[in-house]
Amino acid sequence: MAAAESANQLVQVVVLLSAAVLAVPLFKRLGLGSVLGYLAAGLAIGPFGLQLFSDPNSIIHVAELGVVMFLFIIGLEMKPSHLWGLRRQIFCLGTLQVSLCGALLMLVGIYLLDFAWQTAFVIGAGFVLNSTAIIMQVLAERGQMSSQSGQKMISILLFEDLLIVPILAIVAFLSPIDKHVSKPLWENLAIGTGSLTMLVVAGVWLLNPLFRILARTKLREMMTAAALLVVLGAALLMEASGLSAAMGAFIAGVLLSNSSFRHQLEADIEPFRGLLLGLFFLGVGMSLDLDLVLHNFGFILLSVVALMSVNGLGIYLAARFTRSSNAVALERAFIMALGGEFAFVVFAAAANQHVITPEQQANGVAIVVLSMVLSPLLILLHKKYIEPRFIGSQEEREHDQIDEKHPIILVGFGRVGQVVNSMLTMSGYAVTVIDRDEEIISGMRKLGIKAYYGNAERPEILHHAGVENAEMLIVTSGNREKASHVVELARKMNPTIRILARANDLFHVYELYQQGADRQIREVFDSAVRIGRYALEELGVEEEKAREISDCYYHRDRHRTRLMAEVYDPSFKHKFQNKEMVKITLEHDQETMVEIQQILQREE
Repeated sequence: MAAAESANQLVQVVVLLSAAVLAVPLFKRLGLGSVLGYLAAGLAIGPFGLQLFSDPNSIIHVAELGVVMFLFIIGLEMKPSHLWGLRRQIFCLGTLQVSLCGALLMLVGIYLLDFAWQTAFVIGAGFVLNSTAIIMQVLAERGQMSSQSGQKMISILLFEDLLIVPILAIVAFLSPIDKHVSKPLWENLAIGTGSLTMLVVAGVWLLNPLFRILARTKLREMMTAAALLVVLGAALLMEASGLSAAMGAFIAGVLLSNSSFRHQLEADIEPFRGLLLGLFFLGVGMSLDLDLVLHNFGFILLSVVALMSVNGLGIYLAARFTRSSNAVALERAFIMALGGEFAFVVFAAAANQHVITPEQQANGVAIVVLSMVLSPLLILLHKKYIEPRFIGSQEEREHDQIDEKHPIILVGFGRVGQVVNSMLTMSGYAVTVIDRDEEIISGMRKLGIKAYYGNAERPEILHHAGVENAEMLIVTSGNREKASHVVELARKMNPTIRILARANDLFHVYELYQQGADRQIREVFDSAVRIGRYALEELGVEEEKAREISDCYYHRDRHRTRLMAEVYDPSFKHKFQNKEMVKITLEHDQETMVEIQQILQREE
């Protein structure tokens, strides 16, 4: 009997993995996103599809740990100082959006969907508390976690997590059941505050010593076990006190964001986070009751369209009231218009308290799940057809909020920039990387490399990166005009900064010299010198002499470049129209040839 049950569980695991492996890459290839792939796979194998699973709620309950771990990883990226800087966005923007959307949703529920105001409040709360899992996944896939618009959405989600306790308290207050069985609000607040204090104290004084002790054992599995213990322990503490488990994990992450073990913790948690979050989306897909949707199709469809439209409108208005651009407001509205996983908790509590009927709970769950299923399609619609109307070029995307300023700033993260950054970071130097290629930035972040989207030709971007106090600026951009402009700006903003800049050709070298670059590195010059050295070796010149000749040629050329840059006049279309430059070139070539001949004739 036990063996048969174990085999059945193994079959279920294989089915879950097979569904995810088949559906998610297909949906990604079609440009529909991984979230919709998981939802479709869950719907296919769930009780209303192939009926391979009969209890999706049990899967969702376990898989919610994926959301918890996702919030922990987000917390690791947010230092307390950065979180403090977001306080206005969390409380001011969060309050505005939740209040506006909540009021609009209640009005729609009462006057359009004919709900009682208590029911309208409960259903509206399910939409006000947006899906942290889906929104975070979308932001991560689009590389917008560090952008200003992404940070605002994360701030709003954090505020919504804080609202779980007050909303559940309001649900209990609305209940017709005798109130003496439930705890008073002040007692719930006291328990929550005490638990939060315990978590902060443990994070500040206990966690780092614990990880240092475990690191000395050099047992990787112990570090992984400790990371899981921290995440799950913090989540359990907050959940037991009536707060959000995800909020507990997020706070634990923030408390460890300054730890030297931060990257190790992130690497240990990431595999569990990805699998469980995917399992969560599979469970949501399974929970969509197709029989109920078909039976109440008109009402549910009307409810989904009305609630998502009104919620999106409220989000758009809140964004515009806080002076976000039209494009950013629309993007936020399309991404955050859906309901969230916390709606299931609110609906269950409301049904238990007899605030809503079981049928209303089932309809509410179907409405929220359907909104979560439709959300990736809406985001795709926005990206393909609406966003291009407002964002004409990549240049108009909001730049990232640069939250780490280092003494070295690297502009351009292409082939050259990646090598330079790797050499510097491996040597122990901290670098602030800026680029305006969204794909490169997104790819580097997936590899754990901190890079920011931004146009360094704008003085405010250099200012946010800390150019006034930086020691060095390295410009590796292959765009000639951009590189010259960045060098000129940086030299004006910080006359003492050391500037190294990549040059396209010899003329660009002269321009960079005049703009204030301390060193100008030609794209092909170094490789050309190396080819010349290898050619000499193949022709029979001794290796040591070939190396000495290449060094001589390099340094002599550097000397000539400085002389040429001082007399360079861009009005001449060709350098040989400038008689002074011709004279310098001839004299330099003659002197260089004499020095090289001396090296060749010297006896060892």
